[in-house]
Amino acid sequence: MKTQGLTKAQGRAFFAAWLGWGFDGLDGYLYALIAVPFVTELLGSGAPKSEAATKASLIQGVFLIGWALGGAVFGRVGDRIGRTKTLNLTILLYATFTGLAFFSGTWWHLLIFRFVAALGIGGEWAAGSALVSETLPKKYSHFASATLQNGYILGMIGAALTVGMLGGLPNRYVFLIGVIPAFATVWIRKAVPETEEWESERQHKKELPKISDLFKGEIRSTTIFTLCLTSVCLASVWALLYFSSQVVRALPEVKAMGKPDQASLIRTVTVIYCLWNIAGCYASAVLAKFLGYRKAFALLMAGSFVAYYFGFRDIHTLAETRTWLNVAFFFSSGIFALFPLYVPPLFPTLIRTTGAGFSYNIGRLVAGVATFVFGMATSSAVSPSLAIYYAGFLYIPGVILALFIPVPKHDS
Repeated sequence: MKTQGLTKAQGRAFFAAWLGWGFDGLDGYLYALIAVPFVTELLGSGAPKSEAATKASLIQGVFLIGWALGGAVFGRVGDRIGRTKTLNLTILLYATFTGLAFFSGTWWHLLIFRFVAALGIGGEWAAGSALVSETLPKKYSHFASATLQNGYILGMIGAALTVGMLGGLPNRYVFLIGVIPAFATVWIRKAVPETEEWESERQHKKELPKISDLFKGEIRSTTIFTLCLTSVCLASVWALLYFSSQVVRALPEVKAMGKPDQASLIRTVTVIYCLWNIAGCYASAVLAKFLGYRKAFALLMAGSFVAYYFGFRDIHTLAETRTWLNVAFFFSSGIFALFPLYVPPLFPTLIRTTGAGFSYNIGRLVAGVATFVFGMATSSAVSPSLAIYYAGFLYIPGVILALFIPVPKHDS
């Protein structure tokens, strides 16, 4: 039985990975939208704003580090027990610990819950991308990759809608929505089989390649180039993701609003720039299909630098800020439409989720440190927009790097 050129099994595998991406976006972005206000509540009314901003940045930095470690650890697990089982395990993990954030009594409770949730989110990326890479026909790869990334964006929209709808309640209530992904694991366990490619390779080779093999032979240059590329992109885009709502909240016209109105505005702004991101994802897919991955990455990073530089160097009005956020998300988040099906095929089957999880998610270590550093550097500044402005300069070496990255064999 075929549906739009795909078998039933291929469609289910793709939908399962798409759900994983969507729930990643939901559970990963809830905190970013309420970070400083919620940490302020946990610290108590007498805490200075600079302390809340610093600790909120620290929590986000640790979250990204957990994301990186989860990608590396569960990448190895995915090569050992299979893509589908790992996908299920990681979704259950991040859903559980996102929900537990509701019970945070102090800021460091929240830090721990976000760290463990991040382990699952990072692991899901490696398992889901390998699952799709091994089941979907290569002719669909560019636009399937964009569609996967748009699952993440729709999850972000879900987070924004959640924050907007629950704006009149204490901030902790938004984390209860993060439990919803756990219910999807029941369907995935029953409906999505393991990939034939992984099962065939696993039966013929009893020993898995070692993690150290990522830095040997031909694979070494692939690992290094991919790690550098993802580090640049992740550090810069997470500055935008994390500080964007703070930039809006810091505007004088927004400060004058009440809490419910601020929550409603953040929801609207986030939904609109997410829609621009969706458009950017498919534009990225078109660029990659017709120009190749190298030129596509280079052009998108050049556009991102322009948006970061001119959009966040100075304080703008609310209308101007919203425009620059839309442009920045179109380019910088559009880049991530290419990664899901660009990275996995670069690595052999039995080290695929290990390689994808390591080279993509270890880049989040850089992003985690960068988020904390940018947060510290701008905690006493007039506007957190400077954090985004500084992050934009990472795209300059990124453009050069993009011209030399390896490409999957089916695209070479």
